[in-house]
Amino acid sequence: MLDLLFDMETSDPDDALTLCLLATHPQVALRAVTVTPGSRAQVGLVRHLLSRAGRGDVPVGARNPGAERDSVSGFHGAWLGQVAPAEPDALAHEVLARTLAKYPDAALLTGAPLQNLRLLLNEHPEARLVRWVAQGGFAGDNVVPPEHRLPKFAGLRTCPTFNFNGDPKGALLALSSERIGSRDLVSKNVTHGVAYDVAFHERMRPHRDATAGLALVFEAMEHYLRERPEGKLLHDPIAACAAIDRDIVTWAPVEVVRERGEWGSEPAPGSKTSISVAVDRERFFQTFVRA
Repeated sequence: MLDLLFDMETSDPDDALTLCLLATHPQVALRAVTVTPGSRAQVGLVRHLLSRAGRGDVPVGARNPGAERDSVSGFHGAWLGQVAPAEPDALAHEVLARTLAKYPDAALLTGAPLQNLRLLLNEHPEARLVRWVAQGGFAGDNVVPPEHRLPKFAGLRTCPTFNFNGDPKGALLALSSERIGSRDLVSKNVTHGVAYDVAFHERMRPHRDATAGLALVFEAMEHYLRERPEGKLLHDPIAACAAIDRDIVTWAPVEVVRERGEWGSEPAPGSKTSISVAVDRERFFQTFVRA
């Protein structure tokens, strides 16, 4: 059983899908959820989904519960209707520190800009992470073998990446900190290659009632696919499944570089940082549905 902390945002539907997936996955013990920026509207959404999944016991932290913008995408309202705002249990970095003190072997999955991880490292010098799994980063042609390259990134060595660019100082701190044991970066050169489309949805149908979380995922995508039948790229769910089963991804040891606001990777044997270069789609699906 994997003890897991999940740091998320709500401007993209796939964070909510990931929350639902993790809340009831039989190989995961979800120990805490933190939100950035952490508005009361975001906290209300997270608590609503956790409650529907039967996991109202999970503590929720927020970086800035007084944020003026609600930072919740319109999709969530179309899917769930009006959800009442709510208060967090504490500031996000405090929730992370308390939970790590109780579960020192817990891994951290980040699907958002890294302010909460930066604050954890800066405000809690005693905090240690055995493993950090990040949805973010980029592996270019200098790292990815030709047979695994996506045409949209052909010829690139660096590329902007949302979660790292949302807090470059936090990303650079986390990528260099000796208090993080290992770093697995599930990069856009992999996540842009797998979508939850109509075919994926139909394959999910026999599994939709296996857990409350999968039922929520299926319900959400019923709404999403009516408007966007081309589907949704599965950025955070792939990262979540890589946290559960590291072997769904082919990894390369690297050092991360930042150039002119873009991110890339350089091969570095022996590095504590690994980046995704390919994904086993079938193994990902089986991990997603826990078959």
